Amino acid sequence: MAKSLRSKWKRKMRAEKRKKNAPKELARLKTALGLEGKGEIAMKDISEIATVVPAEKLKEKAQDVDMEGDGDDSGKMDMDSKLSKKTLLNEHGQYPTWMSQRQIKKQKAKRNPKKATKAKKQKKLAW
Repeated sequence: MAKSLRSKWKRKMRAEKRKKNAPKELARLKTALGLEGKGEIAMKDISEIATVVPAEKLKEKAQDVDMEGDGDDSGKMDMDSKLSKKTLLNEHGQYPTWMSQRQIKKQKAKRNPKKATKAKKQKKLAW
């Protein structure tokens, strides 16, 4: 797709526009970050907006968390409702939200197989 002359022309013109606006965009970005005259961002200004934490502390925290892993249920999620693996129903008899109606229909059919119905006898004409 997008091989028509019109789309090629529009793509070309957008690229030229990007080139033309790049210096203004860069200047605007620098002023937003505060890099224009100072050469460095003032940490006081940023600390008002967000909490500043050095990278070393974050790395240490991450290592501490990795070391503390309990062996009993590592890797298992804590779920509110328990699903039956056979029927896929929760304790209230509801199917999970991710299941489509078609899947639910199939599951119900598996769970409640219909009994073989007797074939109806055809009416015969008496001559």
